[in-house]
Amino acid sequence: MSTATADILSFEEAMEKFDPVLGFEVHVELNTRTKMFSSAPNAFGDTPNTNVTPVDLGLPGVLPVINRVAVESSIKIGLALNCKIAERCHFARKNYFYPDTPKNFQTSQYDEPIAYDGSIDIELADGTVFTVEIERAHMEEDAGKLTHMGGATGRIQGAEFSLVDYNRAGVPLVEIVTKPIVGAGERAPELAKAYVAAIREIVKNLGVSDARMERGNVRCDANVSLKPKGQEKFGTRTETKNVNSLRAVEHAVRYEIQRHAAVLDGGGTITQETRHWHEDTRSTTAGRPKSDADDYRYFPEPDLVPVVTDDAWIEKLRSELPEPPAARRKRLQADWGYSDAEFRDVVNAGVMDSIEETIAAGVKPATARKWWMGEISRRAKVADVEPAELGVTPALIVELQGLIDSGRINDKLSREVLDGVLAGEGTPTEVVAQRGLEVVSDDGALLEAIDGALAAQPDVADKIRGGKLQAVGAIVGGVMKATRGQADAGRVRQLILERLGVEG
Repeated sequence: MSTATADILSFEEAMEKFDPVLGFEVHVELNTRTKMFSSAPNAFGDTPNTNVTPVDLGLPGVLPVINRVAVESSIKIGLALNCKIAERCHFARKNYFYPDTPKNFQTSQYDEPIAYDGSIDIELADGTVFTVEIERAHMEEDAGKLTHMGGATGRIQGAEFSLVDYNRAGVPLVEIVTKPIVGAGERAPELAKAYVAAIREIVKNLGVSDARMERGNVRCDANVSLKPKGQEKFGTRTETKNVNSLRAVEHAVRYEIQRHAAVLDGGGTITQETRHWHEDTRSTTAGRPKSDADDYRYFPEPDLVPVVTDDAWIEKLRSELPEPPAARRKRLQADWGYSDAEFRDVVNAGVMDSIEETIAAGVKPATARKWWMGEISRRAKVADVEPAELGVTPALIVELQGLIDSGRINDKLSREVLDGVLAGEGTPTEVVAQRGLEVVSDDGALLEAIDGALAAQPDVADKIRGGKLQAVGAIVGGVMKATRGQADAGRVRQLILERLGVEG
């Protein structure tokens, strides 16, 4: 039984009646030079169907070869997740027909993953730590990409036909699977977002993935089920597939909790199925009935030898691991001089990496924080996207701040300059020139505007002469209005006091 978008329980009522059980399967694309089993380039954005070999297309007689670097990257991920590393594991064929899987099977791992039995501590917004247990992290290959044509939304629903790009087919993947997560309660959506954010941070920190969710480098399948309060048996789960932003993961889990609750509260039953997430409506729709492992007819891949590890190899890879994310956060906070509250806000806003890159580009820590936690985060909230998705780069902030520091523009004008840059009008310097936004620095022009403001408010001028210097703000405001905000307020105030013969 399924429900319409409007047919959901409020989140509060759902939490009063049910306990959520979560599970996540996060797919991480590795940034190896070549694919998992072939010599084809592993590159994003190239012309469709150019980065392919006969192996990727599953042509008769081809033989795959394991990418050693991909195996090492997989082991590093396992170590970073506190997993045990298998002494011996093998690949299997996961059989299913889909147009973007040209071999009609996916080369994956089934009963012997490369890494298993791990855990990761997830810190929530208020500092609460929640331990998520990892069942396995296994190696596999990605499928190709379908582009649905002819419909209004670009989705498969309503499309007239689909195009297949096999460039992604065979890209190395690590799938990280959690054990069932219980006890999150009303914080389940928040935990979902924080968990995927932590996985993204780990793989990016390791250098094994570009970790760009908008490109599909990190994708989450979010499993949700509900059980009535006090009941131990898990309910039937649904799996929302390929959610590719932190915000969407949080919203998808929240929606599925509310949808499940409405079905169960109305006496219905949940169908075990995959679900499609729709960002525009923040809702899910049914995909296909969820297959169990037996339905895929797994069997050992006959064309690949087992992967055998030893202590020396594993310890060598362990020694190459970078600074752990928690230690890195502690170091960055100390380096930047942020308070605990300031740094926690930065982490929760998802802009820590952006701030680090901006500081490395030459901006002071306090200034970088001002930009990312202020104007950029404000715009991202309005656009309902992550701050990093706005298209603001560290180089852009360096140039904008340089224009402010040199006195060519002020903070107010910088926002208009940013408007122009994001609208595609050029660099900050070019936008300043094209829009005529440079600060008025000619004292003659400023004095003319000051005289006009004083003449318009003679009573205010008298108050200033009488020693009420706080009244200067009214005259400054008049000058700023006359100059369209393109005056240096500090210089204007100085000139006003000189004009009136008052000591500042």
